[in-house]
Amino acid sequence: MPKKYSTDEKLHSVQEPASVYETHNKATANQSDELHPILIKLLEKSRQDSIDGKGISHEEMRQKIKLRYPFLK
Repeated sequence: MPKKYSTDEKLHSVQEPASVYETHNKATANQSDELHPILIKLLEKSRQDSIDGKGISHEEMRQKIKLRYPFLK
């Protein structure tokens, strides 16, 4: 009689092939090759602005929206 629960099997593992979802290419490929050059420059600028401390936090933005649009919850 086979065991219902076996310690030899890995629990919570997915047994589906990666090629079905094409995750092997996207996980290992460099995403910048697929992005438009203008988008790459905008992302670099945004990252630099974040490093420099420009911009506001999510909480600050939520407070501004609540003040501007009090009917939103």
